[in-house]
Amino acid sequence: MTNETHFMLGGDLRVRRMGFGAMRLAAGSVDGPPRDPGTGREVLRRAAELGVDHIDTAAFYSRGGVAANVLIREALGDPYPEGLVIATKVGPYKGPDDPFPTGQLPADRLRAEVERNLTELGLDRLDLVNLRPGGLEPPGGESIGERFEALAALREEGLVRHLGLSHVDAAQLAEARAIAPVAGVQNRFDITMPQDAAMLAECEAAGIACVPYFPLGGFGIPDDARVARVARRYGATPAQVLLAGLLALSPVMLAIPGTGSLDHLEENMAAAGLKLGTEDLAELSGGAEH
Repeated sequence: MTNETHFMLGGDLRVRRMGFGAMRLAAGSVDGPPRDPGTGREVLRRAAELGVDHIDTAAFYSRGGVAANVLIREALGDPYPEGLVIATKVGPYKGPDDPFPTGQLPADRLRAEVERNLTELGLDRLDLVNLRPGGLEPPGGESIGERFEALAALREEGLVRHLGLSHVDAAQLAEARAIAPVAGVQNRFDITMPQDAAMLAECEAAGIACVPYFPLGGFGIPDDARVARVARRYGATPAQVLLAGLLALSPVMLAIPGTGSLDHLEENMAAAGLKLGTEDLAELSGGAEH
């Protein structure tokens, strides 16, 4: 169990372990209508006021002309707050009518995608670029060497500060680490369904950030009796328990809950102050109850 509030991402970027995910700024769901961009800008400004200094985004987080990267630049750029770390991801390809990415960019198209992120965000260098291979199926089963080498070349050029991975297995992590340092891994993980406990252990041993996507279950807060009991014990919400549980689990764990709602933002950020004990974690990680 850990109560550390910060982490050195890539060894040189000090960030709060409670960050913000930009995926829901453009739309509330993968096939939902675009959200009001004005509200998105308000959420981002309030996140910065609450101390968020790590934002996770992607150029394909867009819907109907509303793009997360553009909202981030409009709300926080010119200039960005000192110390703000912006992470993005490349690899998936989203067509103009696709609700979510359905294809994969080859290695020779990754530079253009990195440059697109730079332009949309109004930056000269990206703090962290994650390569996400594969689709929604379980990770693994393909080589990522050629694509990761392409990103490593951009890192050598100075367009990218650190590299990371998303939705990968142990073999892909090892393949990438043989090419260039890996600062973070984004795999699916939440405190009630720790699918990637082995990956978390590997990240912890290597000092690599573990940054779960879907930290709140992904498609709605899980109806789990364990979470409800702990929430009642602390006078907290289930979402706060899920986030606090992640932060208590490991010092390399970073949380990036995403929302397009000011109320949910306040709720999520308050979870950083909820300190769970070892008994709470044992209860949460036990067999699922519904």
